[in-house]
Amino acid sequence: MRTELARRLLELPRSSFATTAGKIAGLVEAGEDVVNLCQGNPDLPTPPHIVEALRREVLDPATHRYPAFSGMLELKVAIAEWYAAHHQVRLDPETEVAILFGAKAGLVEISQCFLNPGDVCLMPDPAFPDYWAGVVLARARMHPLPLLRENGFLPDYDALDPAVLDAAKLMFLNYPNNPTSVTAPPEFYERTVRFAAAHDIIVASDFAYGGLSLGGDVPVSFLRAAGAKDVGVEFISLSKMFNMAGWRVGAVVGNRDVISAVNLIQEHYYVSLPPFIQRAAVTALTGPQDCVQELSDIYGRRRDVFVAGMRSAGWEADVPRSIFAWLPVPGGGSSVAFADELLQKAKVAVAPGRWFGEHGEGYVRVSLLAPEDRLAEAVGRLAGFRAARERESPAAVLAAPS
Repeated sequence: MRTELARRLLELPRSSFATTAGKIAGLVEAGEDVVNLCQGNPDLPTPPHIVEALRREVLDPATHRYPAFSGMLELKVAIAEWYAAHHQVRLDPETEVAILFGAKAGLVEISQCFLNPGDVCLMPDPAFPDYWAGVVLARARMHPLPLLRENGFLPDYDALDPAVLDAAKLMFLNYPNNPTSVTAPPEFYERTVRFAAAHDIIVASDFAYGGLSLGGDVPVSFLRAAGAKDVGVEFISLSKMFNMAGWRVGAVVGNRDVISAVNLIQEHYYVSLPPFIQRAAVTALTGPQDCVQELSDIYGRRRDVFVAGMRSAGWEADVPRSIFAWLPVPGGGSSVAFADELLQKAKVAVAPGRWFGEHGEGYVRVSLLAPEDRLAEAVGRLAGFRAARERESPAAVLAAPS
């Protein structure tokens, strides 16, 4: 039996998160106390009224059957109503909303829907690594959109080569951004719509963190920009705003031609989400939203604890607008080496910026998905780690943002 893998699988990017998870597990098994701030996995439970809705729905035999291939209309209506209430965006539930088996699946599928071998996809750098997988599976090419501090971690469209623009068919965006944790202003999205229309590029806006408003700072939806539905779509997830990460509920909304293509490919991958999960998701979107504000407040307090602790320990840290902090590496060295040393010596796990792309080098991403006391513990260990490095080499200090 020949089990040689297809080339497309061999070319898929490997998950560095999985490798680090193994290292963390090894340290924990050896009795070490590791503060794990590496991954974006919510640490708090799903709100009780949503769990109760699931219990109620799963007892209904009607939810034990296969669902409609493209998802339940009542969930699509709930998503459209959520967009209208929270972002003043009008959507046709039947033609402008597709249900996803987690937003991540759709972010991979969209490249397979529209990219042919050799086509160009404009890719933020740094970016969520799973964007890359769909491009690889489509045998297409990625061209970086550098996200630099001097540009507010927004892409500079004017810097792109005209030849690249002629070949580009798809572009990813992500605000609130993972990993840099910045938000995008309305005028950026207006500029993006004009740019995409001028060059006939599909915009795929990842809005997975758009449901959280730390400190009352409500993120702006790409679809609020005039003409946005003419050039692209937006992906949302219930994972973060309702602590429903394990439920795998996502959606993509916007341009009806893109929605149609996503529904088509999903007919061959999934028969949509289980009906009882879809109905419980309706409860999440249409029921009381106090839980979302409470969660945002919790993350806001965690952010404040972390940032205040970092600053009192002797270095400056940008205020995150989402659930991650994006910190410069001491002395601007290798983010991978720094993160590994931090894990081994201080037992604090963070994600190296290099995992997110070439322009992520020189930074580490810190997740705020841990209780305040654990974040305070991490800050103390970081301070001790920094002090030890300074004693070894005065140049090895955690650089403040320029």
